[in-house]
Amino acid sequence: MIRFENVGLRYGMGPEVLRDISFQIAPRSFQFLTGPSGAGKTSLLRLLFLSMRPSRGLISIFDKDAAKVSNDELPEIRRRIGIVFQDFRLLDHMTTYENVALPLRVQGMDEARYRSDVVELLDWVGLGERMHVLPPVLSGGEKQRAAIARALISRPDILLADEPTGNVDPPLARRLLRLFIELNKLGTTVVIATHDLNLIDQFDTRRFVLKDGRLQIYD
Repeated sequence: MIRFENVGLRYGMGPEVLRDISFQIAPRSFQFLTGPSGAGKTSLLRLLFLSMRPSRGLISIFDKDAAKVSNDELPEIRRRIGIVFQDFRLLDHMTTYENVALPLRVQGMDEARYRSDVVELLDWVGLGERMHVLPPVLSGGEKQRAAIARALISRPDILLADEPTGNVDPPLARRLLRLFIELNKLGTTVVIATHDLNLIDQFDTRRFVLKDGRLQIYD
């Protein structure tokens, strides 16, 4: 589903922040991406989402060479990828419910078809009683859960999550991880970036470890 071959990334004329990154991610797989702050985890996720292009090397996603994907093709590819950003990117003029439902509205789906799914997911992440409030009223942890629900609602082929449990307490973090695992069992490929090794150690799954711009893989 995803293939990187000797990928390098630099910002401007600076040194490479990612160097000689090579890996493959199979459909329906689950992996953690970890490493110290500044190791390049967010940059790697941006490459996976095709919001950045590498300085060198090959990236293939859904059997398409990322370098040859046109601007017209990008929206269709990104609709197959759910992403949770560290800064949440909720729309302040929309309620929690409307933010979570947005990917389905963009696809042209009638609300009658998705309302019960949105409500059920919001209940599951503990936002059932907050679905009609605007993001500025939500706490940081609540915004994070809303962003996670928005990424999950369309059951994407790939889920990318950047520190998705960073603003929640340990019991809720484990609950959210179980939600990601259940989504994976339904067929979604999952990549979760986190520096929380205690959380990772609770799950027996593949690890990508970034350090000084280089990647090591532990199956």
